[in-house]
Amino acid sequence: MSHSPTSSEPRVSHRACLRRRAQVLLALAALLPGTAGAAVFETQEQALARAFPAPARVVRSTSFLSPEQQESARKVAQAPVESAVVTRYAAFGADGTFLGTAYFDAHVVRTASEVLMVVVAPDRTVRSVDVLAFGEPQDYLPRGGWLKRMEGKRQEDGLFVGRALAHVTGATLTTRSIAAAVRRVLAVHAQLATPAPPGK
Repeated sequence: MSHSPTSSEPRVSHRACLRRRAQVLLALAALLPGTAGAAVFETQEQALARAFPAPARVVRSTSFLSPEQQESARKVAQAPVESAVVTRYAAFGADGTFLGTAYFDAHVVRTASEVLMVVVAPDRTVRSVDVLAFGEPQDYLPRGGWLKRMEGKRQEDGLFVGRALAHVTGATLTTRSIAAAVRRVLAVHAQLATPAPPGK
C-alpha cells in the first residue's frame, strides 16, 4: 500500500532515530561503574582485562568507514550498520604479537538495550561473545553454552538463528539481536586493516 509522504513523517523518523540513539547511549553508560540502569554483569575495563590479561597491551583506536564500506558491511551482515565511526580495542602480546580485537556493540533487543563484547581472533573468526549489560528481564538471556557456539565461526558460516545457531525458547529476540550484532562486528572488522603494534 503506497501513500504520499507528509511533512510530519521526517520529523517522526528523526525522533525515532534520536530515541534509539538515547537508548544505546544508556546501555553504554551502564558499563560505567556506579551507573544505574541495565543489569551490568561486567564493566568494559573488566571484560577487556579478562579477554586480554597482562602482560597484553590493549590499544584503543577509532576508524571511519566510507559510505561504500558502511553499505558493504550492512549487506554482508544483513544487519544495520548505523554508524560510520568504529571504535575497536586491539590487543598485543609483550613481544608485539597481535592477539585479537574487541568490539563493544550496544543495541535494543525488545524495548531495552544490551551491550556485548565481541572479540575477533587474528584469523577473523569469533573468539568470544559476552553479554556485559542487559536491560530486558534476565529470563530472556540465552545460556552461556549458546554463546560459545559462535566461537571459531566466520562471517560466511551463516550466523543466523535457525541456521548455524539454535533457537532458544523464550529468548528468540535476544538470540536474534546477538547474532545480528556478531555478524555486524565481523562485517565491519573485514573492512578495516589489521591494527599495527604499539609504537609502529
